[in-house]
Amino acid sequence: MGFQIRQMGFCFWVCFSLISYILSCVSSPADATAEGDVTVEGTVFIDGKAPIGTIDNDFICATLDWWPPEKCDYGTCSWGLAGLLNLDLSNNIFLNAVKAFSPLKIRLGGSLQDKVIYETDDNQKPCTSFVKNASEMFGFTQGCLPMKRWDELSAFFEKAGAKVIFGLNALIGRSIRRYGSAIGAWNYTNAESFIRYTFEKNYSIHGWELGNELCGSGVGTRVSANQYAADTAALQSIVQKIYGDVDLKPLVIAPGGFYDPKWFKEFIDKTTKSLDVVTHHIYNLGPGIDAHLVEKILNPSVLDNAAGTFRGLLNIIKSSTTSATAWVGESGGAYNSGRNLVTNAFVFSFWYLDQLGMASKYDTKTYCRQSLVGGNYGLLNTTNFVPNPDYYSALLWHRLMGRNVLSTSFDGTKKIRSYTHCAKQSAKLAFNSTMTLPYNHRSRTLQHKHEFHRTMIIQLPQGTAAEIRREEYHLTAKDGNLHSQTMLLNGNILSVDSSGIIPPLEPLHVISPKPISVAPLSIVFTHLPDVIVPACNVQP
Repeated sequence: MGFQIRQMGFCFWVCFSLISYILSCVSSPADATAEGDVTVEGTVFIDGKAPIGTIDNDFICATLDWWPPEKCDYGTCSWGLAGLLNLDLSNNIFLNAVKAFSPLKIRLGGSLQDKVIYETDDNQKPCTSFVKNASEMFGFTQGCLPMKRWDELSAFFEKAGAKVIFGLNALIGRSIRRYGSAIGAWNYTNAESFIRYTFEKNYSIHGWELGNELCGSGVGTRVSANQYAADTAALQSIVQKIYGDVDLKPLVIAPGGFYDPKWFKEFIDKTTKSLDVVTHHIYNLGPGIDAHLVEKILNPSVLDNAAGTFRGLLNIIKSSTTSATAWVGESGGAYNSGRNLVTNAFVFSFWYLDQLGMASKYDTKTYCRQSLVGGNYGLLNTTNFVPNPDYYSALLWHRLMGRNVLSTSFDGTKKIRSYTHCAKQSAKLAFNSTMTLPYNHRSRTLQHKHEFHRTMIIQLPQGTAAEIRREEYHLTAKDGNLHSQTMLLNGNILSVDSSGIIPPLEPLHVISPKPISVAPLSIVFTHLPDVIVPACNVQP
């Protein structure tokens, strides 16, 4: 498969899927024909007049969960010692993987967070771990976070330079009715004590998030939007009281659940003075047991379905007087821990990078991937912390894709997907595109671009070949196997060394007027440092 880009200066990434993800340019139709492939014409348009959205500089986020080793799905127990109470904080690969982002947002939470109590002075109950019990919600009893363990976790996050979002138990004080509704106000005594302990220890917290998947229909149980708004105001009052004169107080974040238009509108309209961030969760591929996950990942119609959620939430925020911004607070694609050799393999970068691009397009400020480690969808291997392919996709995005998002459209097959941002380290452009066709595709572009698509062409600036520069990052699966957990960058295996050091991500330096070439089953990020557009001079 092929992709052409005529360059003018910016950063972008491209993916080629049909089982490939890549950013590149097709050299010529003759090359494609020699391989027995078909070349399809198309056009990419990039509007460089003004950004259509902005993201946080630390847009990439990942989660850590509470699940104990006994957490199993479909007969497979994939969490091991990845839960917050068991995680090996002394592992050098783990530390270096987090430090490589400088910083990485890490959201601590998940299904069991609403069953966690904190071992502070107000808590008179024994601090015991989760115990498996099929009669309990989510299959486990209440658990407890010892302050000694919180001290250890906080020391690790400080050493790694992480920005922590802590998910609080929002069910304390409520009674759960027979048909799932949680009634009553939030009892925040234990949470307030924990927040005060954290403040007095001088542990850095980027945000306090209230509850997990209790909005709308809920998962396990649900809380009304009116009550949740009142509880969010209580959390905001606690943060204001405890952090007092601190200039940069932690963000107040909620509700951390699945998007329900009616519920979210009521909640946002009633929290205009208390809420900083609206979080929602995405698992749009269905259960991890689904044997057709790969087909869904490579199906543009399935990928496009997520746009309705992003668009709907953005419209609610725009129509409200709120100053809150939208985040994806948790997203693992396939729920119930994902699927081994799919959601932790090369093929999943097609879904993941498309999600990052689509979320950015709809002004989502941060995107938290489930998980950093744990289950079958971790960025890192659950046992040894070795990075899975999506880790490198996330790291490249973090380093290349800047805050300003540009409007990009492709006149051609839906299986070519692309997104464009201004480059992170300059006022130039960054581009990203995905290809899901099994053949070469050529497209022409009259503007700058960034998008996921098969083949694209961006007109390069006029001048001599020596004046046309670009940096290319071609990502492929080992042996072309979409289920591989080994990723190659420009033909070289990405792996940590014996000291646990994350490998450098070095580009190909190209000085040529020729188009960029995108190979089948590959992903490409391209930085075009000579492209200048007005949108990239706009301060976010």
